[in-house]
Amino acid sequence: MYLKYLGRRLVSLTLTLFIIITINFILFRLMPGDPVRLMFTDPRVSKENIDLVRRQFGLDRPLVEQYLIYIVNFVLGNHGLSYWLNKPVLEVVLERLPKTIILLSTALIISTILGIILGAYAASRQGTKRDTFLSGLAVVSYSLPPFWIGLLFIMVFSYKLRLFPLGGYSSIGISDLPIHLQIMDVAWHLVLPTLVLILYYLGGYILIVRNSMVEILREDFIKTAMAKGLPNRVIIWNHALRNAILPVATIFAINVGWMVAGVIEVEIVFSYPGVGSLIFKAIEQRDYPLLQGAFFIIAVSVLVANFVIDLLYSLLDPRVRRQ
Repeated sequence: MYLKYLGRRLVSLTLTLFIIITINFILFRLMPGDPVRLMFTDPRVSKENIDLVRRQFGLDRPLVEQYLIYIVNFVLGNHGLSYWLNKPVLEVVLERLPKTIILLSTALIISTILGIILGAYAASRQGTKRDTFLSGLAVVSYSLPPFWIGLLFIMVFSYKLRLFPLGGYSSIGISDLPIHLQIMDVAWHLVLPTLVLILYYLGGYILIVRNSMVEILREDFIKTAMAKGLPNRVIIWNHALRNAILPVATIFAINVGWMVAGVIEVEIVFSYPGVGSLIFKAIEQRDYPLLQGAFFIIAVSVLVANFVIDLLYSLLDPRVRRQ
């Protein structure tokens, strides 16, 4: 039964990946602008030279032929050459990926832990002023655009108070200093964008845990635990929270899958050299191979994260395998 379910999920995963790859090819070729023309800042470049570059990148061929070459290259693991940087796409993305993972993973872990604790606390104080305050705070946190919070933080903490740098990943010339000073410098640059992302994710986690626990606290097994005289702390944290944590696991897995994409607006506001800012610049340059490679890695990450959470759910709840 489980192997049959696993086979269905693998077939579905493969078909979804193929559809994503196809859309990935079509989408960027519908964008206005000529990527070859953007490579040349000098308007005096002759049409012959532009056509020569277009032939070198295979952009003079019919779309069907380009698509077949694109599919074969992806199967072989060749994501092409960046028009903009003239470097292999995979190399360009992997240069930026660790920086994005450091930023996003820190923010995700902290916001998830805080969201679970605050959401459970709000549910345990349902209807009180503390619950109202935490729920309102979560709604505000969830609603505010992260780029606006980032600009506000820069204006207050970087420009006015001068406590943190205006942006970037590290200071100029920091590579010549001892490793512990390099780590401290990177952490100093990460504080503001990390805080922005924590606020960005925190509200959703609080609301999910709080609403899930409110429903669970009405269940019969909770009433039975209360009738047995168990302390309220044990009921909340040992019984209710365990059952309310599954929706959080789903959202966390999805966010982990999207982690490699970065948060474009935050990375741009803080001039952070991650995958998000790379994608934005690639869009400006109409860099098809770089966009296709970056989006392919993002799609695979999201699909794998969803696949893993589906398997975990099927193990925890056999009813999922029968659907």
